[in-house]
Amino acid sequence: MPYTAHTDTFARDNLPPRHQWPEFVGLEALAYPQRMNGAAELLDRTVSSGGAERPALHALVDGRKTTIGYGELLRRANRIAHVLRADLGLAPGARVLLRAPNNPMLAACWFAVLKAGCIAVTTMPLLRAREIRQIADKAQVAVALCDERLTEELELAKGQCPCLREILRFDALEEMLAHHPPAFENVDTACDDVALIAFTSGTTGQAKGTVHFHRDLVTMSRCFPRAFLQPAPSDVCCGTPPLAFTFGLASLLGYPMLAGASTVLVERLTPELLLQTIQDFRATACFTAPTYYRKMAALAQGFDLSSLRKCVSAGEALPDATRQSFKRATGIEIIDGIGSTEMTHMFISHTPERVRRGAIGYPVPGYRATVLDESGAPCPPGVVGRLAVKGPTGCRYLADARQTSYVQNGWNLTGDAFSVDADGYFYYHARTDDMIISAGHNIAGPEVEAALLQHEAVAECGVVGVPDEERGSLVTAFVVLKNGFAGDAQTAKALQEHVKQVIAPYKYPRRVEFLAELPRTETGKLQRFKLRASAP
Repeated sequence: MPYTAHTDTFARDNLPPRHQWPEFVGLEALAYPQRMNGAAELLDRTVSSGGAERPALHALVDGRKTTIGYGELLRRANRIAHVLRADLGLAPGARVLLRAPNNPMLAACWFAVLKAGCIAVTTMPLLRAREIRQIADKAQVAVALCDERLTEELELAKGQCPCLREILRFDALEEMLAHHPPAFENVDTACDDVALIAFTSGTTGQAKGTVHFHRDLVTMSRCFPRAFLQPAPSDVCCGTPPLAFTFGLASLLGYPMLAGASTVLVERLTPELLLQTIQDFRATACFTAPTYYRKMAALAQGFDLSSLRKCVSAGEALPDATRQSFKRATGIEIIDGIGSTEMTHMFISHTPERVRRGAIGYPVPGYRATVLDESGAPCPPGVVGRLAVKGPTGCRYLADARQTSYVQNGWNLTGDAFSVDADGYFYYHARTDDMIISAGHNIAGPEVEAALLQHEAVAECGVVGVPDEERGSLVTAFVVLKNGFAGDAQTAKALQEHVKQVIAPYKYPRRVEFLAELPRTETGKLQRFKLRASAP
């Protein structure tokens, strides 16, 4: 049997069988040791190399800016690790549910869980009791560490979840720390011991638990940023994605911590507050979804963004109209990227210098990507097919039959419809289950959305196919209008005519519905399944 530090082997026992795992490539080049603790690599290493006084976390506490250094963060994480092992009696391999908005205590708890050899299960702050219970049941969570402001739904879930035996509020945890020393001997985990169970963000309504090793956490913090961001200790990162979302975990903890840089954790951000955060903390890198960049472009002139050098978009497709409006407002070329919770982080992106209009980019070094047809053969350039990826990370679902749908013949099939050009640039078309087949035509909802967003009246939109007896599916647009525009038949007609002028006329939305807001996940992803369900 291979070495493991875990005496609680639930997570390893519930991995898919080895023959269902994807093929892993590029691990040899990363040269990871057999024993590795992710917290030691991301946090301890900076302190041991003389960076204890370097800033690690910035935050707003009671409206005032505060900074926590690497040494202070390490001591706090060490004390929490003592609580997990000594006071709560958790064995290495036990799952710990974390529930909080993005703040320094959540970051310290996350590092502490890894140090103690346990497995982090971080949840979105807005989840309700039913959703929390499903996660706790699936991961067999025994203990939860929770911000005291978010306990109500967790307590309701606990009453329906026999495995969840204890909830420790952050304020009570704070009082326990003084009883423990600031040093802790990290559990000597294997590089392939489970460190994280990340649940997908629910754009389809059915979240899955994705299992990641200690080595995966270092890989997500290493491959993409080194190739496309070139992070430095002087960098200050900020953004909107929750730490429960692997985009947020990588962007706001992984990248900066591995580089010895710092990050700003703000509990709740609007586009205006994100711009204020960049200005006030002199942030150099921003991470958010296209929706935010679109709104920030209209507000940018009112803020000093001179410190900002890199902006990264992920979570959903970046419309070209959003890219161009943000560039006009700030001079910054947004770095687009696609990743997945299953793969831990981004596997296709580009540098600002190598952007190609309409394309997401090319594979992150260490990853391979291709486009496959239904038979599993590579598609010729320009032909739309299924995106397939392999690299040093890959999909391992926790006790989930959907493993065989995501992983086929060694490839991770992400569920995205893509094409690739002769130069190796990849173009997103839609989720494969969001391709609209109408009157025999294949129509990508995001392409219609991109056309609509070029109209002066449109603030946001979502396009889906609705069952139709005559056409099979009817292209239906749900539109949020900007102030001053009326949601009437005349506006609907104008939008339809606009789309006909921008893209092939057969793709225009034959039905236009106006909404006050679109249904989105906490990570900013559009929930198209809710639009389909609400369609007349």
